[in-house]
Amino acid sequence: MKARSFSHVGITVSNFNATVKFYWDIFRCPLVGVADQPSDRVREFFGIDANAPTCKVGWIRVPGGGVLEIFEFDPQQLPVDVPWNRVGLTHISFNVRNTKKWYNYLVTKGVECVSKPERSPRGHMFFFAKDMDGNLIELMDLGYMHYVLSWLGPLGGFLFRRGMYKHYYE
Repeated sequence: MKARSFSHVGITVSNFNATVKFYWDIFRCPLVGVADQPSDRVREFFGIDANAPTCKVGWIRVPGGGVLEIFEFDPQQLPVDVPWNRVGLTHISFNVRNTKKWYNYLVTKGVECVSKPERSPRGHMFFFAKDMDGNLIELMDLGYMHYVLSWLGPLGGFLFRRGMYKHYYE
């Protein structure tokens, strides 16, 4: 058994419409589906203890096939900062070309950038920004490795699993 592909990441948002607008205006990711959950399901499945809780769920498609699943609950809880060293999700990431151009574009759009583009020890360029709720978004330019990973990624996984990374599987 193995996974077929990456499907989606879910984020809870403070304003459904503002989130849809942000991801469309900034990244050209369209909303492809919306569902309002019945109060009974919100109480039972999501564990929201309220008289008449609501939950709107939306799916925003990212070029390349990934999806952001967004949830807007009522009542809402206040957001919390997620420290890097806390176990759990820390950020989402988009593959882009030309991080310097993306950085300048985001700054002109008023998006909070928490770092400037920098080169990693392995050679790719990246930086971090935040959406309107403070969710971290990494923008990464893999350079030529984008093509290597897309074409040779399955072969590399096969070889590394049996070679230099074998001890991680034991």
